[in-house]
Amino acid sequence: MITLNNVSLRRGAKLLLDKATVTLNPGEKVGLVGRNGAGKSTLFALLNGSLHEDGGDFSIPKVWRMAQVAQNMPETSETATEFVIAGDSRLIELRQALQAAELAEDGMAMAHAHVDLADAGEHDASSRAQALILGLGFKVSELDQPVNSFSGGWRMRLQLARALMCPSDLLLLDEPTNHLDLDALVWLEAWLKRYTGTMIVISHDREFLDAVTNVTLHIEHAKLNRYGGNYSSFETMRAEQLELQQASFAKQQEKIAHLQKFITRFKAKASKAKQAQSRVKALERMEKIAPVLADAEFTFEFKEPQNLPNPMLAISDASFGYRVDGAEKIIIKNVNKSVLAGQRIGILGANGQGKSTLVKTIARTMPQLAGTVTEGKGLNIGYFAQQELDVLRPEDNPMEHMIRLAKELGPQSAESGKEQDLRNFLGTFNFAGDMVKQAVGTMSGGEKARLVLAMIVWQRPNLLLLDEPTNHLDLATREALSMALNEFEGTVMLVSHDRALLRAVCDEFWLVGRGEIKPFDGDLDDYQQYLLNESKRLREEAKLASEETVAPTTIQTTVSEVKKSPIQTSEQRKLESARRQEINAQIKPIKKQIEKLEKVMAELQLEKSQLEARLMEPIQAQEIAQIGKKLKSLGDELNSVEEQWMDCAAQIETIESNH
Repeated sequence: MITLNNVSLRRGAKLLLDKATVTLNPGEKVGLVGRNGAGKSTLFALLNGSLHEDGGDFSIPKVWRMAQVAQNMPETSETATEFVIAGDSRLIELRQALQAAELAEDGMAMAHAHVDLADAGEHDASSRAQALILGLGFKVSELDQPVNSFSGGWRMRLQLARALMCPSDLLLLDEPTNHLDLDALVWLEAWLKRYTGTMIVISHDREFLDAVTNVTLHIEHAKLNRYGGNYSSFETMRAEQLELQQASFAKQQEKIAHLQKFITRFKAKASKAKQAQSRVKALERMEKIAPVLADAEFTFEFKEPQNLPNPMLAISDASFGYRVDGAEKIIIKNVNKSVLAGQRIGILGANGQGKSTLVKTIARTMPQLAGTVTEGKGLNIGYFAQQELDVLRPEDNPMEHMIRLAKELGPQSAESGKEQDLRNFLGTFNFAGDMVKQAVGTMSGGEKARLVLAMIVWQRPNLLLLDEPTNHLDLATREALSMALNEFEGTVMLVSHDRALLRAVCDEFWLVGRGEIKPFDGDLDDYQQYLLNESKRLREEAKLASEETVAPTTIQTTVSEVKKSPIQTSEQRKLESARRQEINAQIKPIKKQIEKLEKVMAELQLEKSQLEARLMEPIQAQEIAQIGKKLKSLGDELNSVEEQWMDCAAQIETIESNH
């Protein structure tokens, strides 16, 4: 297990951990949360050995293998598959050992190396790596492309795949979802749920944390506080603690009353549509944890729009895409849509289907390729680009951005363009003191995102186009954005992989896919299932295409033979019946074994769920350790039973194929 006992940690003069104590048990999935600057990344540095404690005792099992995502941008001509395979350090060591043995012509060493390689999974290393790459959103055609041919975001996905490829007892993930679309995010969640080691993850995506963690470690006031349960459980427990602190609670009453006022207003507006009901649930959660939200350091709001044209937009027979070397590449066609005042639209779609292209076209940064996009009179767009530097200048500072914006808006701006007024306004977005003179290019992703939000608020828009606005925002800022969007009187069009934000803000969804835009009649749970089905469909299409390429003659011959085959005779039917009876006789005992195994799995899963529920209750450290050991034992037993189940299923498949 991992133990910290009275550990103190400093970064420069700043004390980040002050006599912090916590125990993390084998197999636990831990969400590490806390405000920006609280020390989350510093704690990771302690765990991976790049930093040492300044005081106290820290221990981690020496035999544990550790995996984490490298933060450097890879520059290599290796193929994507080769690059990810290299993440399996044990496999690479054994390959090198085999090469050395071959050079030395040492037969015994070569034999040992081959056995070790087989144990390390050499036979399926390529397929394992490619499964990770495809799961994270790459295409089959990209598996053999060189790493340095991909853009930065895709290279970071390869770094993530490389970390997942590494056999490990401890997996450290620092913001793993930042470069992922929702389809890749759903896949990653499923993969991490199957991971059997200990995992510690830093993330600002609440639904991701809820899906993959069962312990929450909160850094606050230089202390580590452990909570049993996922992020939502932690949030609820912390809200209850804050309520008990009467002095703090009294100061929050005004903010809580304000929160509950708009929650009530929007819940009353919601229809019975599945999307609207999801939003009601999100608002109910906000009501439940109002003390936590009221305790947040950062809040902001959008000003009331000066006018609300209706419709905001009318799109007729439009095609969206881009031009390359004079040639048109159409991604979405035959679009006929209206965007009305007050609509809150979530734009869904798998990676590469055209979500950002749609938003960029409406934002006027790309022309439509056909048809018309008619804007309502007085339309005022506030656009948050997925890449903040599309709307920011790296060499300019926040004050220069605001001065230029105030001049562009002129008299219509409700605020004064005086420097002190602009400085005060930037201060509300946490740009205090000398930060207003700091070059944007030197800022963090979160600071750039806050500057873009500040500029949008100043513009007083009536239509918000938000393309992945939460990529670099911490949890507190995401909550502030969610609250501000709920109070916004205009229209919202939102592209995001943050499902909590989509649930809290959107009443309806558009699905962008297969070259068209259509309403999505369902909620985000339905959409996740849609993504899984789409992924399965694409894999099957790729497999079929591969089979057709490899053996078209065989397929044609088979089809031809089927066409020529005569109607079955009575004798043939008897033979077929006898064949089925023989198969059933062989399969019957295996099916009984499967039923027994399924019963055992259900019992083990029930016991596991009960223990996990117990961990969410306030219990002693000794009992936590006992439960952790029991959970690890149950997990091993479950894996063993699941392997037996898979063996039985494989036996049935073999019997059926042999007949």
